[in-house]
Amino acid sequence: MKNVLLLVHGDEGQEARYQTALDLTRSLEGHLTCLDVTPYPMVAGDLYVGFGEAAILSDERESEAKNKTALTARLAQEDVSWSWSDATGDIASCILDAATLADLIVLNRSLDEYPLPDMRTIASQILMHARTVVVAVPESLPRFNANGRALVAWDGQSSAAATMRACVPLLRMASEVHIFMMRDGAEKIEPTEAAEYLSRHGIHASVRIIDDGLHAADQLIAEECALWHADYVVMGAYSHGRLREAFGGVTKRMLTRSKLPLVLGH
Repeated sequence: MKNVLLLVHGDEGQEARYQTALDLTRSLEGHLTCLDVTPYPMVAGDLYVGFGEAAILSDERESEAKNKTALTARLAQEDVSWSWSDATGDIASCILDAATLADLIVLNRSLDEYPLPDMRTIASQILMHARTVVVAVPESLPRFNANGRALVAWDGQSSAAATMRACVPLLRMASEVHIFMMRDGAEKIEPTEAAEYLSRHGIHASVRIIDDGLHAADQLIAEECALWHADYVVMGAYSHGRLREAFGGVTKRMLTRSKLPLVLGH
């Protein structure tokens, strides 16, 4: 877990992404790759659409050039290894093209007050296709505490297991790890087995299992995070069982509402 890929784009979530990527790169003693994406403009079609697109794209490129100048000046003062790439196109597609050798991709969950860019959809597309761990943070996050308390939202499915395995280097740095499961009978792997797996990596996790068929899983996860004072959540995305995905499913609701950073895999 040494290669951190950061989406650079001058939106309201950028500062939280930037600080999170720096914190993770330092903690993991890794390398930060900044991918600066200038998205193609969305213009309603008419006879002069080509001229409109060209003008908007020129403005976008000018804005991103200023953003690049400011961020590279800041990065030059940081104590991390970093590199920079530029891309133009659909944000999710550009990230996927750059993510082949990434271990972590730093994005936002949905932005609360700003519909564009649509970060929830971008994060969802990356999760479905990249097979790389995504760190999705609220735009108000001041920093990512890699040495804090990690809550693993466990549903006993393969995506949860794959995400936990991929996150061992991160979980090893956590001050405490807590595995939380809402039992529904669809579990393939018990949380105690997950704890035993982590213990072989020197990570000694607590386990809590509840039976609650009345409340949504994301609500119960949020309540457990507040009760346990978690700093971030590790969970498998778009899985089955209690965390089964459909329209408005758990992963989407977590990406919409979570107050904590989400470390997601698939």
